[in-house]
Amino acid sequence: MKNNRIKKHMIYKRDNWNMMSVEVNGKQLIVREISDQWGEDCRTFLSRPEMMHWVEDRFSADRFEGSPEEREAILDAFREV
Repeated sequence: MKNNRIKKHMIYKRDNWNMMSVEVNGKQLIVREISDQWGEDCRTFLSRPEMMHWVEDRFSADRFEGSPEEREAILDAFREV
């Protein structure tokens, strides 16, 4: 019997309504984003390169509304997953 442990990584958490986390479940990477504007959005990736491609697009420098340091902290958090 396999020991299926889900590892959760908090990417950012501003409050209970604005946060993002990644759950690692075996080979699957599940990104959950909760926003006070859009509700909960969930994406499933089968590889880290696939997830990082989405991350680079989602947090592109020209569309990111925060500071460059905040963007880099988010990207670093994803890289550590």
